[in-house]
Amino acid sequence: MRSVADIGKALDAPLPPSDPVAAATFLLFSGEEILEHWLLAHDKAPTDELKEGFRVLALHRQGARGDPSFNACRETARELVYHYNLIRLEPEHQDMPKRLVMMLLVAKHLYLFVSGKMEVAGLGEFCCSSKPIRLNSA
Repeated sequence: MRSVADIGKALDAPLPPSDPVAAATFLLFSGEEILEHWLLAHDKAPTDELKEGFRVLALHRQGARGDPSFNACRETARELVYHYNLIRLEPEHQDMPKRLVMMLLVAKHLYLFVSGKMEVAGLGEFCCSSKPIRLNSA
């Protein structure tokens, strides 16, 4: 598993436009990895189960147990799955570049939220626009 910093660097690198399905799979896996880090940081073994057919949703569900503020990223995890499905089901669609960019932004949002919560207790109420995260990135 990549480190949290390596996941962030990977999400900043350009995606291969020639294979949108591979890029979407990479982004979905990156979402799973950051959620795995959250669970491991809380002494929980990441599940291999699926929720609605996706591990990222099961990992989010597991991570939210006992931490209601973590539910703030539930819709982000669901959006990641939504964009993955769009790309996977219609890889030749005319809006593919836009869909891939949107999925990348959603994956970065999940990364920022989770990595931010790992740095600053109680971040969930303010998401990745929280002042402590903005100050650290300046």
